[in-house]
Amino acid sequence: MAVENGAGDLARVVVLLAAAVVAVPLFRRLGLGSVLGYLAAGLAIGPFGFALFADPAAILHVAELGVVMFLFIIGLEMRPSHLWHLRHQIFGLGALQVGLATAVMTAIGLAFGFPAKVAFVAAAGFVLTSTAIVMQLLGERGDIALPQGQKMVSVLLFEDLLIVPLLALVAFLAPAGADAGAAARWLSVAIGVASLVGLVVVGLWLLNPLFRLLAAAKAREVMTAAALLVVLGSALLMDLGGLSMAMGAFLAGVLLSESAFRHQLEADIEPFRGLLLGLFFLAVGMSLDLAVVAANWQLIAVAVPVLMLAKGLCIYGVARLMRSPHGEAMDRAVLMAQGGEFAFVLYAAAAAVGIIDADVNANLTAIIVLSMVLTPLVVLVARRFMPRLAPSMAGVEAANGLEGSVLVIGFGRFGQVASQALLARGVDVTIIDNDIDMITSAADFGFKVYYGDGGRLDVLHASGAGKARVVAVCIDDREAASRIAELARTAFPQAKVLVRSFDRQHALQLARIGVDYQVRETFESAVQFGGAALRGLGVDEIEAGRTMMEVRRLDAERFALELAAGNVRAGADLMHNNTRMRQAPLRPPQREGQVLNEDEVPPAA
Repeated sequence: MAVENGAGDLARVVVLLAAAVVAVPLFRRLGLGSVLGYLAAGLAIGPFGFALFADPAAILHVAELGVVMFLFIIGLEMRPSHLWHLRHQIFGLGALQVGLATAVMTAIGLAFGFPAKVAFVAAAGFVLTSTAIVMQLLGERGDIALPQGQKMVSVLLFEDLLIVPLLALVAFLAPAGADAGAAARWLSVAIGVASLVGLVVVGLWLLNPLFRLLAAAKAREVMTAAALLVVLGSALLMDLGGLSMAMGAFLAGVLLSESAFRHQLEADIEPFRGLLLGLFFLAVGMSLDLAVVAANWQLIAVAVPVLMLAKGLCIYGVARLMRSPHGEAMDRAVLMAQGGEFAFVLYAAAAAVGIIDADVNANLTAIIVLSMVLTPLVVLVARRFMPRLAPSMAGVEAANGLEGSVLVIGFGRFGQVASQALLARGVDVTIIDNDIDMITSAADFGFKVYYGDGGRLDVLHASGAGKARVVAVCIDDREAASRIAELARTAFPQAKVLVRSFDRQHALQLARIGVDYQVRETFESAVQFGGAALRGLGVDEIEAGRTMMEVRRLDAERFALELAAGNVRAGADLMHNNTRMRQAPLRPPQREGQVLNEDEVPPAA
């Protein structure tokens, strides 16, 4: 007996959670990814597995809110100016890719013997890529914010927008007498436009004042409720207008992307998004009708690979036409070759007006679900044969022929702060980093950072290390920092080599290499922090400063002993600990009127 008819709602929740908890870690451990784990778990507990659930469509309807929330969070990261910057990719790249793929797959449908209307609807449904699967795979790889990821996001946005005219077109293609006529069609379009305008008006003029009012009330749970209200309300408004719920949530996110409450909203929605998106993949797995697959296995077995291959080739061709590198084009083709969740909506609408019958609808739905199930596997196989995707250098300048008094390698938190003293004195500083995101983000704040791997000798030469007076290694990778330090000491003897060390053992390693200066990344901030704690206990400024100086002196003595002995335990008796307190004063008591030398008192934290 299905769970719905037995133990009730609590049992359903327990089964869904158990399936996810068991399958997802197992599939991730096997290197198959979380999406495939969810899909396999859904198939196992669905009507064609252990039959614990008999109505996956009901779960899928609720689980679509996971996709809605995902698009809301993506919208929060898309400032209107950034979205405007992507307009050519959304309406140019997206339209070209969708148009070519629809034409090619319609021709394939005709070759399979389907009537023209059925072939077109089938192709239009398959061309709507699964936003949930692609975004999840991009998110797991950390590629959403990269240029190649942004191109895929742009196409997905265009396809989400496309569901509106496609549904209208289905109404126009309906056989005579299947709908209420042209008046009803135009009424539907008007309602959709009114819903869109209403959402924009509310987002621009009402949402920010609402969140300011709620923040002033200091009711944490109400802020969470308001975040859910915004997401679900925008989705409902678009759904009532006949538009995409996910697109409504995305627009709401965009309208709030420059709000002071953006990060709070993201934190409130994220747990719901993760759970519901996992539930969506479970429901997709449950929806695979194995009886339909078994009855029409010849058609489905041919149609799934043919349509995925045709769509992939169209995506690759458009990407190459738009001058994307081979690796990026292949990656996009593999990730986006499947059908998507909006195909279910389109096919249901086509079946409702009589364009396709129930059997064709079931076959097309099975083809879409199988393509979604196969995508993570195809990605895994393709990854073994495709070359590693090189980062896009769009808008990024590689290091070449640079000169500067100081070469800073790595522009993360440490490098940014370290550069400030140099720039404040007007020093000519050259900065390189191999993180594309960091380079583009730094440009927003007026920094010129060049792309380059400091671990390569040719890049160091191109970055001007041969003429630099100081090479400052500020990266947080200890092995890479040591390698760069050795290269710089050997190849550029004219430069002082300064290195950010990771911990005490790394500092000892750098000292043996012979760097001119190294500092443990947390040591000085921790000393200053301890001094602030002393002042918080009422110790005066001079005594706190003297204590901090003594801590530095003892640490330097201990470090010298460790370096000489080659043992990190050497000099351990110089450390203060809470089982053996030092009883001797740090220095003779200060006589009344005695003044310390200025260099004996470090500045306050």
